[in-house]
Amino acid sequence: MEVHDNDMEQLYAETFRGIEVGMILNGKVVAKKATAVVVDIGYKSEGFIPIEEFTQEELNVLKEGDTIEVLVSDMKDAEGIVNLSKARAKRIITQQKLQKSFDEDEIVEGKIVDKTKGGFFVDINGVKAFLPGSQFDVKPVKFSDDVVGMSCRFKILKLNSKLNNVIVSRRAVIEEEKTKKREETKGRIKEGSIIKGTVKNITDYGVFVDLGEIDGLLHISDISWGRIDHPSDVFSVGQEIEVIVLKYDVQNAKVTLGFKQKKQDPWIDIDTRYADGKKVEGKVVGLTDYGAFVELEEGVEGLVHVSELDWSSKPGHPSKYIEVGDVVHAVVLKVDKGQRRISLGIKQLKPKPWELVAQKYRVGQRVTGKVRTITDFGIFVGMPEGVDALIHISDISWTKHIRHPSEVFKLRQKVEAVILSLEPDKERMLLGIKQLDADPWIEQIPTRFKLGDEVECKVLRVTEHGIFVDIEDSVEGLVYASEVVKREDGEQYKESDMIKARIIKMDFEQKKIGLSMFPASRLEEDSK
Repeated sequence: MEVHDNDMEQLYAETFRGIEVGMILNGKVVAKKATAVVVDIGYKSEGFIPIEEFTQEELNVLKEGDTIEVLVSDMKDAEGIVNLSKARAKRIITQQKLQKSFDEDEIVEGKIVDKTKGGFFVDINGVKAFLPGSQFDVKPVKFSDDVVGMSCRFKILKLNSKLNNVIVSRRAVIEEEKTKKREETKGRIKEGSIIKGTVKNITDYGVFVDLGEIDGLLHISDISWGRIDHPSDVFSVGQEIEVIVLKYDVQNAKVTLGFKQKKQDPWIDIDTRYADGKKVEGKVVGLTDYGAFVELEEGVEGLVHVSELDWSSKPGHPSKYIEVGDVVHAVVLKVDKGQRRISLGIKQLKPKPWELVAQKYRVGQRVTGKVRTITDFGIFVGMPEGVDALIHISDISWTKHIRHPSEVFKLRQKVEAVILSLEPDKERMLLGIKQLDADPWIEQIPTRFKLGDEVECKVLRVTEHGIFVDIEDSVEGLVYASEVVKREDGEQYKESDMIKARIIKMDFEQKKIGLSMFPASRLEEDSK
């Protein structure tokens, strides 16, 4: 059949009616061929996209019926073939969108795909853009390979028609969002209002809270009605907290925050809740040389002075009785609302020591205790009930002359004694050690030693009154200065020297023995 030129023109017109080169159309995938993807573009003729325009990954997921955007790149009237391009369509559409975003200052999304000198390359729907390092964030950051692969939002700073010089900024997006958020926050901040924020930084003096691109300071004194050693004991960085606005300086953009003010000051009605004499329970939160601080409730602490810890007249350091963390019972002694002070007592819950002593001990009873104090006139012995009893120097030994108690005793030494007198109402107790044994001056010494006896003696000390000696390790005596015989070598007698002497005087009432180193013949002559 012969086809005339007029017929060909009519056929071409019908086949390509409404189609022009450069048009962008929506097509539906009809088939995947070895060299092309066949697309139905809604006209009598189907279009062909070169297979090279697809990646293998795209081909793997592409299926019949999928809709894709294509550009009419060529039309062949002889064969009725329409050549299409997916890549050119995508590029033109992207260019149009980018131009619109640039003109209207809109945000675009992209993915950081590579790192380069001075910044990064960003893929925005197939278009490579450059992100300068200075435009990555509002503050300098140390870049690493971890940035590659991030999907971010950007603003276009520069754009040309060929899309070969596109510069974007992530920083501009962040700044815009911060400004918007800051303005929103300003509208919410009012003195007295309760708002939420995030702990941004913790210092020794307080906490900085991010309220939404506006920072507020929560001073350590406004964190709790009670004591805290450091803000980090209460808060941690990143924690979301609810605070109250105490003061807002709009001009200088300074916000002062409070946390404890969300609750009523516990000291307002303190005197109604803690009356004098009330028994309370609390936790020991601090120890000092002068006492212990006890937390009765949040924001309310009381002081147990060291003198109120124990009935002892000389109480030790508070750590001797309690430790931080202990739960203790006490009595309210005094409340000073104005000074925000509560005085507590612990010893008031215990029986008075002298009351216990009166119930437990009797004169003549044997007791034990430890030496607490050594004085010139005696030693004080600590009793289990917390009282001190006195052992006078004269009640230490029947037969030894003791110049100072430290010659015999050491601090904390355990001793046994007998109660000589007991006066609980006057808080007095006298003890004796020598009374543990019978008085040797009554029977032992009178029967063992007689006037005129010559005895072996050990020198204890030499004085102007004479030489004090230990007579046969039994009793002390004094060789009178007038009765001392000089040594043959002319030297002075010294401690521990052994000498012989004769008893010339025995005073059992005064418990004294006098001696002489002269021979008996001299004594007889003197008596004549």
